[in-house]
Amino acid sequence: MGGDYAPSEIVAGARRAKDELGIDVILVGPPDLVGDTLGLELVACTEVIAMDDEPGSSVRTKKDSSLVRAAELVRDGAASAMVSAGNTGATMGSALLRMGRIKGVQRPCIATKLPRFGRHPGTFVDAGANTECSAAMLVQFARMASAFSTARYGIENPTVTLLSNGEESKKGTPLVKETHELLAASGLNFLGNCEGRDLLGNSSDVVVTDGFTGNVALKSMEGTLKLMFGELFKIFGTNEETKAATDVLLPYLLPVAEELDPDNAGGAMLLGLEGVCIISHGSSSAKAIMNAVKVGYEMAVGGVTQSLREAIASA
Repeated sequence: MGGDYAPSEIVAGARRAKDELGIDVILVGPPDLVGDTLGLELVACTEVIAMDDEPGSSVRTKKDSSLVRAAELVRDGAASAMVSAGNTGATMGSALLRMGRIKGVQRPCIATKLPRFGRHPGTFVDAGANTECSAAMLVQFARMASAFSTARYGIENPTVTLLSNGEESKKGTPLVKETHELLAASGLNFLGNCEGRDLLGNSSDVVVTDGFTGNVALKSMEGTLKLMFGELFKIFGTNEETKAATDVLLPYLLPVAEELDPDNAGGAMLLGLEGVCIISHGSSSAKAIMNAVKVGYEMAVGGVTQSLREAIASA
């Protein structure tokens, strides 16, 4: 029920996941609001947590909401993963309260994909789950993201960098400086600090930061890329010369645009839970939902939760 284009795009994306990927999807929502399910199973509920609802109180009071019921399906083994493009805080709250967190995890974090052309994707944490963090939390985020990177992309001994305003170890806020010291002594494959300009195409496998900085950085990148490609494609059609250039350049530019398109990433995983929860962006299209379902399926089948348990236990 959540997202800018819900429920129609959510239902369409779920149907595409079934038809194109062969993944079984259960929809959750009030039948009168969902409407046509396109032949997919619907678990009925009576409440919806809106995008602007306060997350904590909504999860506690709207116990028959689509988000809470979806998390319960995973908890009870009726589903292998939950996917939502709705209220991020409420999605996290529902998953946390109903699935529970892995023993030893201080707080879950959001891990999102960083494109790296010609290589395995990188992992960026925290992309918005925790606006205020301690240094110990950031180290744990890095540990979970490293385990995720190995399980998801097959990267052995992933490298880790810390987002800061300079590469030097003495640069950054007090939080960044303390985290740098802890990461250097953590046993992780820590390379040091990286800067915002290095996020795309970053040489490290994992980039860690607090959720406030991470969310701002992520949305800044998405907005810049959207503007850049929008203006570029406008230029291509301005006159005969640019149209001719388009015929030559487009086959080279389209793969780049595809790699950078957030809809192809589908969604980000909430690390640290006793279950799989995929958070998709609020403006998700049917294509984005299909890909988010794909990520959830692969995480469940790949046993990522067990990999995270082992990483936390070994620490």
